[in-house]
Amino acid sequence: MSDRLRPIPPEDWTDDQRAAAQEIVNGPRGGLYGPFVPLLRSPELMGHAQRLGEYLRYRSAIGVRLSELAILVTAREWNQQVEWAIHAPIARQVGIPQDVIDAIARRERPQAMLVDEAVVVDFCTELHRTRQVSDRVYADALALFGEQGVVDLMGVNGYYTFLAMVMNTARTETPQTGVAPLPD
Repeated sequence: MSDRLRPIPPEDWTDDQRAAAQEIVNGPRGGLYGPFVPLLRSPELMGHAQRLGEYLRYRSAIGVRLSELAILVTAREWNQQVEWAIHAPIARQVGIPQDVIDAIARRERPQAMLVDEAVVVDFCTELHRTRQVSDRVYADALALFGEQGVVDLMGVNGYYTFLAMVMNTARTETPQTGVAPLPD
């Protein structure tokens, strides 16, 4: 499969594309890659998406470690290789154990998780697979994270689902990060 929406050469960017790209480059991501390559075709959408993602990834009420875990569950549920290649190493760096990452890659519920990790995995998996969250799983998340944390957790799932849809449709090329691709 070939990348349908390959990078646009910077000399061909419109002024709006240039401004949107510069906002991403100047932010915590430091570069234009992954979903922002196809999104550059809609610079206003890209700008809004970038700002939402910056909050959810770096400043959400559940913290970076649990946001990265939710991103991995979402990437696995959507078979999104780019998200997996980018976020599996980050998840490991922020404290998600490799055996948890490996189990998610195999579509298994990890065995040895901290309580907050188990709540995130259960919440995200249920939300993606059943399109809702049971009362028990919701109550567990609410008890640990409060209402803002639950809403931010829903936001992480929704945002990374959006990015997965963009990249799966665009067939965005997976970066070489040394991470094994998700198995079929």
